[in-house]
Amino acid sequence: MLSEVLLVSAPGKVILHGEHAVVHGKVALAVALNLRTFLRLQPHSSGKVDLNLPNIGIKRAWDVARLQLLDTSFLEQGDVTAPTPEQVEKLKEVAGLPDDCAVTERLAVLAFLYLYLSIFWKQRWTKEDLELINKWAFQGERVIHGNPSGVDNAVSTWGGALRYQQGKISSLKRPPALQILLTNTKVPRSTKALVAGVRNRLLKFPEIVAPLLTSIDAISLECERVLGEMGEAPALEQYLVLEELIDMNQHHLNALGVGHVSLDQLCQVTRAHGLHSKLTGAGGGGCGITLLKPGLEQPEVEATKQALTNCGFDCWETSIGAPGVSVHSATSLDSRVRQALDGL
Repeated sequence: MLSEVLLVSAPGKVILHGEHAVVHGKVALAVALNLRTFLRLQPHSSGKVDLNLPNIGIKRAWDVARLQLLDTSFLEQGDVTAPTPEQVEKLKEVAGLPDDCAVTERLAVLAFLYLYLSIFWKQRWTKEDLELINKWAFQGERVIHGNPSGVDNAVSTWGGALRYQQGKISSLKRPPALQILLTNTKVPRSTKALVAGVRNRLLKFPEIVAPLLTSIDAISLECERVLGEMGEAPALEQYLVLEELIDMNQHHLNALGVGHVSLDQLCQVTRAHGLHSKLTGAGGGGCGITLLKPGLEQPEVEATKQALTNCGFDCWETSIGAPGVSVHSATSLDSRVRQALDGL
């Protein structure tokens, strides 16, 4: 059992380059986003396990005694294991969620219960063992996504920047921390449909689309090279190269058919302020990233954020290349984070 409050955080993730091309065996670069999810673990004597996820409106509790009666034979296999369909169905019974529960809520609760029974029950979790954290985070992803790539959990565990190609994940050495704007256009889209659209376009126009994918691969590789050279003392010339790569990649993604008028608007607004943007992820709406060069005056950044907000978008100023999963003392946290956690 925990003897004191434990505060843990993990970063988010964005794709810097390689969207869609990665599906066809090309390189993608994923970076840790310093917009973090915080977890507070606190013991109490009520005989219940409480789960509170305020961002998606979940507040549930289960009797520890009831959880002890569950068949947890899958814990005896000695290693990190994927949940079977039978185990997932059993977890659904234990969760006790209503039939009209949103998919996001249901999957979040199932992932929590699976990891709680698998990890806390055996008391195997240690903050030092990043390999184990990464493996269990991947299993949580499997509960939610079914067949994930492993990139999301790897970036959140290790932080920094990762290279992904055909199932192989490796860390970039000493990537620089780059300041960006992350903008959510709030336009919903289907990743599955967008991926299928690129595949269909490749089948229809192979001599046109295949070179586009090869070119996106080259952009990812060039970006990897530049990031490796930037280290702790990046030069302005290197930022200019990154901006060119962003512009080229965005045009390529538009040619693949995964752009959207909202993303075009995002790029136009930031370009008017001398900044360079591209979509991140599947496209078709969703989010975009904007690179902020060193020396950019804060009033100009605020003006850009306001212009994007005026378009109906949500915008955050943050950084990429952030640390991975981390343990915090309460005094080390930002006051806003402390207030949010205290309000749970």
